[in-house]
Amino acid sequence: MAKHSDIALRSQVIYSVFVRNHTEEGTFLALIPDLERIRALGTDIIWLMPIHPIGREKRKGSLGSPYAIRDYRAINPELGTLEDFQKLVAAIHALGMKVIIDVVFNHTSPDAVYTRTHPEFYYRKADGSFGNRVGDWSDIIDLDYSDPGLWDAQCDALTYWAQFVDGFRCDVASFVPLEFWLRARAEVEKVRPGCIWFAESVAPSFAFACEPAGVQSVRDAELYEAFDMEYEYDIRDAYREYLRGETTIGHYLSMANMQEYIYPENYNKVRYLENHDSRRIAELVSSRGDLINHMAMCYFLKGTTMLYAGQEFGMSHRTSLFDRDTIDRTGPDYSRIYAHLGRIKKEWLSPEDRCLSDWDNARCFAKIRRTSTGGIKLGVFALTSGTGTTGVYFPDGLYENAFDGRPVRVSGGTLNVEGSPIILSTRHPYREGNQKVEI
Repeated sequence: MAKHSDIALRSQVIYSVFVRNHTEEGTFLALIPDLERIRALGTDIIWLMPIHPIGREKRKGSLGSPYAIRDYRAINPELGTLEDFQKLVAAIHALGMKVIIDVVFNHTSPDAVYTRTHPEFYYRKADGSFGNRVGDWSDIIDLDYSDPGLWDAQCDALTYWAQFVDGFRCDVASFVPLEFWLRARAEVEKVRPGCIWFAESVAPSFAFACEPAGVQSVRDAELYEAFDMEYEYDIRDAYREYLRGETTIGHYLSMANMQEYIYPENYNKVRYLENHDSRRIAELVSSRGDLINHMAMCYFLKGTTMLYAGQEFGMSHRTSLFDRDTIDRTGPDYSRIYAHLGRIKKEWLSPEDRCLSDWDNARCFAKIRRTSTGGIKLGVFALTSGTGTTGVYFPDGLYENAFDGRPVRVSGGTLNVEGSPIILSTRHPYREGNQKVEI
């Protein structure tokens, strides 16, 4: 595990922003007026998807993917100027949030600056031309980390941006050598002590699919040597299979239990319902009651929580990476619920908790127990808004439900589920006059 990883990150919320699609203007300055609303969701860290110039050669769509980067040391002029970017960062900091930017170091656009200044930095196909090893990524070409000069150039880029930002979300970090990330972290630490390192690890199914093309992946457990937190892609396929009706929620939760025992003590998996590479959760879970239970489970699982912009508006449309596709804010507004779950995460749960999941597959109940010196916490989530009595490992008594302020009785090791999330703590017995929370 990275020596300086702060487990307090487990109590925080990341909000992912695609600047081009976040507002009608699609600029840094246009994002600033929305920061207070984003902060009110319980956000601690804003992650800006790539802010650099986009390649034109082999561009997908009318505007191209922000992950096909032309110049690591420049700002995409469509988003604004460097001065505009600094104003946005200052505004984020003024509201008590941190900002991280995307680092896309596995590949560049085919017309990137490096192709002219350092063609030796690139992977070559059998015919000697530039190329990539993942067929669907037709708008990019792969870098080759066997060249030590590439390491120097990439570390220089990171230390430059570390002057401005608080951390980095590193795209397909598993495809870049671990030794590079270790060196990069050490060099950035001199410029930005306490820099946040967030890895997009890859799902085992994707890693295996890429192996025949010669792509080697760093294992998740190894990535933790350089990173503070990672995607939960190691178990994400199980959650997708559950949503498609191909397996039970117990399969996903049993794999979450496995994480608790195979990773270092201060591991941090980022929990989320959607991101820019996936379908929107509101497309997959259409019932409001079901969706709220999925939200609550996501926040209750141990690890940093991540929201993708538009999720709070119940968007079911997957935003395009290649064209203007502004966030639709006309759907059902879940902002108040997300803000409430953020408060529960910070006030009721401890980053030091041990976490053990149980389940009732017959009723689609997810049951998660967290323990630490801060007492025992229990989350019960009816993922299909089901009702019924279920067994729980929790002391008998009458408790306040953090989700809605109502009383919940545990008797004989069982409690009654009425379709809404249940979040209990041994430190919060129910008292008459407790304020109810309207959801």
